[in-house]
Amino acid sequence: MVRHRNALIIMLTLLMLVLSACGKTEEGTKSAAEPVKAAEESTTQTIEHVMGTAVIPKKIERMVVMSAAYIDHMLTIGEKPAGVNVEVRYGGEYLPYLADQLAGVPTVGSADNPNLEAILQIDPDAIIIENRTAENTYEQLEKIAPTIVLGNEEWLDYGDDTMYWTQDLLTIAGMYDKVDLAKEKIAELEKQTEQLKAKVEQQENRKLAYLRVREKNVQIYAEKGHPTNTLLYHDLGFIPSSVTPSEKRADLSMEKIGDIDADYIVLEVDPNGHDYLNNMHASSLWKKVPAVVTKQVYDTDSFWLFKGWGVIGRTEILKEIEGMIQ
Repeated sequence: MVRHRNALIIMLTLLMLVLSACGKTEEGTKSAAEPVKAAEESTTQTIEHVMGTAVIPKKIERMVVMSAAYIDHMLTIGEKPAGVNVEVRYGGEYLPYLADQLAGVPTVGSADNPNLEAILQIDPDAIIIENRTAENTYEQLEKIAPTIVLGNEEWLDYGDDTMYWTQDLLTIAGMYDKVDLAKEKIAELEKQTEQLKAKVEQQENRKLAYLRVREKNVQIYAEKGHPTNTLLYHDLGFIPSSVTPSEKRADLSMEKIGDIDADYIVLEVDPNGHDYLNNMHASSLWKKVPAVVTKQVYDTDSFWLFKGWGVIGRTEILKEIEGMIQ
């Protein structure tokens, strides 16, 4: 009996030792895993975006950017993209107002039709695209690298918020831990805008129409609905012409051109719009428009619609308008 009792005690003792060893091993494994997980978290960041979330490096070395606005945002905070999209309708090159700062950066097709092979060669840490082009490209790009979808497909969804164009700038700046720098740049731009607004409001006649000459018609841009529009009419204080729509751009037939009562006209011409422009110049109705009579018609470089989305572009617009009202 004593012998059996001793054997039982020995077996229980051995079992306790085994269980204790297993517990220590499990605890050791868990302890070893925790620093690894912490290390991973310290080198990555999670970005929330339109399509969900993306995990990208905290230190981004190669960012592919598929939007003129986001290229502007990157350069504003002193970061050079590793690859950029092009605008096919403007020759498939860098946009001129950003070209000097993009020298040597590979182009990777258009936002609607990206060159996947070119993007693969860059081996990006992340890709940024706009919501309006995400439907056709997101799945393809996501297979290459974490793809962050920013923006809003409908500009009018921003309502009366005239600073909505800064939202994506601040998001991108956050990825680089440069939000304070972005805010400084925005504040500098606001100061320049306020100074120019004071000059605009000194003009006795400041009705403005923003026109775009296309292949077969003329369009007039609205008072709202795009950051360039709100820059002109809200931030700078120009008064919309009587034919300027409130929220969405509208077509103007040749017969309606005579209804433009603007003191200033900003004229943008599409690459295929020059024949229509010549016909418009020959029209007696056009020649009676106040801005035409006083020679206050100003041709833009066709990039104001891009420029309105970023600090660099908006600064360019301010310079043009300052020259316009002098």
